[in-house]
Amino acid sequence: MDWKPHAAALARASVHPISPWRGPLLETPRHLCVPRWLTAGPDGWTPSDGPMDEEAWARAAYTDQTLVTKIGLVHADHATDGEPVTGRPTSSSTLPSLVVKMLEFARLREGLTLLDVATGSGYSAALACALLGDRNVTTVDVDPYLTAAAGERLDLIGHHPQVFTQDATAAIPGMYGRIVSMVSVPCVPVSWLRALRPGGRLVTTLAGTGLILTADKNDDGGATGRIEWDRAAFMATRTGHDYPPLLDEVFQQARDQEGEAVTDSPFPVLDVMQAWEVWSMLSVTAPGIEHRTGTDGEGNPMAWMLHPDGSWARAETKPVSRTATVHQGGPRRLYDLLDGIRWRWLEHGELPVYGARVTVTPDGATTLTRGGWTVTL
Repeated sequence: MDWKPHAAALARASVHPISPWRGPLLETPRHLCVPRWLTAGPDGWTPSDGPMDEEAWARAAYTDQTLVTKIGLVHADHATDGEPVTGRPTSSSTLPSLVVKMLEFARLREGLTLLDVATGSGYSAALACALLGDRNVTTVDVDPYLTAAAGERLDLIGHHPQVFTQDATAAIPGMYGRIVSMVSVPCVPVSWLRALRPGGRLVTTLAGTGLILTADKNDDGGATGRIEWDRAAFMATRTGHDYPPLLDEVFQQARDQEGEAVTDSPFPVLDVMQAWEVWSMLSVTAPGIEHRTGTDGEGNPMAWMLHPDGSWARAETKPVSRTATVHQGGPRRLYDLLDGIRWRWLEHGELPVYGARVTVTPDGATTLTRGGWTVTL
């Protein structure tokens, strides 16, 4: 494949012409990191084989898009052609512009050492190697197949960073000037603080949100920083081969039964996960909520909120007013939390999560503060 014109087009689409990441994008053959990937369809995820169709391979690899590479326990390398795979994505090659955005937030420069958290396809490590040099890049992933495959593909490209298989939230070997995570965490892991050099900088997203957290290490071993005004979302860290199952049992309760509390909401039914500011505020207020959407028999929007503690809510559109009837059950009233956040947004014109100051104690307690609002993750 003559991949360089495709890489040039990707670079034009992804970064400013004077960005220091333009060169790495031009020099890195992304298609070698993702020889096979999985595409969503009505019956599940279908594998595509790049070498079998180089035109489709180039189009997929050099478009600024995320390519899913693993569903549940099944990696695209091992998926059977023509047989859809069902489950949740557990690894991907993130869209290049977002990879670069996360690396840019780290303020990387020559001579700095980088810990790249979540190796995935190896593409982020390859870009970092092109800028910093192989000896300054270490990449880790919890999945042994991912690290093995990425190591081989990085070698094929001509890069040789250190590649480790381990849980990135556990103790990390070595010390680094920068830590950039391509996976989200519920709060800053203590292991990252301990692996970060004095004055070093970490960049991550917070699990279940669209929030990018940047922070610089303090002399006391903690860190201070901010939630950036930009947004991004990644898969959450996992310790096993797959994520815990979805809350199907809670959903059965919430699907159509009468709630313990039935109220009217003055707001239309909302697809919360498409409303990034509201979603992020709700997630840091009440972590762990699973959102589902659908329609009633007349095509009107419906939404469900489910929580592992058994709490649930169902919002049904009232066709004339476009407001909602809300059924809720379990120990907490999840929809009341959502409506409270929506009222706050109307009253203030914004929510305080984006732009919040971040304080991380040496033991990892992560606190967000802005305009009198505060929450500790």
